Amino acid sequence: MGQLNAFIVPVTPFQQNCTVLFDVDTKAGVVVDPGGDLDAIREALREHGVEVTAIWLTHGHIDHAGGAMDLKDELGVDIVGPHAADQPLLSNLETQAARFGLQGAVRNCAPDRFLEEGEVVSFGNHRFEVLHCPGHAPGHVVYFNRAAGFAHVGDVLFRGSVGRTDLPGGSHETLIRSIKEKLLPLGDEVGFICGHGPGGRFGEERRTNPFLNGQM
Repeated sequence: MGQLNAFIVPVTPFQQNCTVLFDVDTKAGVVVDPGGDLDAIREALREHGVEVTAIWLTHGHIDHAGGAMDLKDELGVDIVGPHAADQPLLSNLETQAARFGLQGAVRNCAPDRFLEEGEVVSFGNHRFEVLHCPGHAPGHVVYFNRAAGFAHVGDVLFRGSVGRTDLPGGSHETLIRSIKEKLLPLGDEVGFICGHGPGGRFGEERRTNPFLNGQM
């Protein structure tokens, strides 16, 4: 089995981390959360020689899913995820865009497959367990690769912070429960990439993140 690798393409005015996960040997991979700025994503894929097999979404907010349909049409691959609870968000991306003055730059998204807790998605030999982690968005999912000790957590958890919960369908209590019951038990050494900013390790967040250790 080839080594799992990743690179990040910052996209949209929200500086969202569009992540490309790929196999070092075969170059097969997936694009996670193509929120927009497809020219930058295309250039990064060319530079790394990645052959995209699917688009994976963590949740239905505009900065994560706004470019998914255009990229799907261009690459001829399926959109997988998130959980079906985010279908209303994905069906209203164009309305979200109008709110931010981005009319015409975004299309509503219709995934080819929604995901459930406990499912497994993969490319090549790299298997990712699906964890449904609501709180930031009702249908938010996390992709966990047990073999590599790595998780893509989207906007559930950040270095030193957590996802905002003041958007439609958000719940701070639910978000903290998702982190403490689904993510932290995976182990302190698990590394993560998140939807904005630098990643980290679960153990460091358990020890120092003020939202998780009672300081906030």
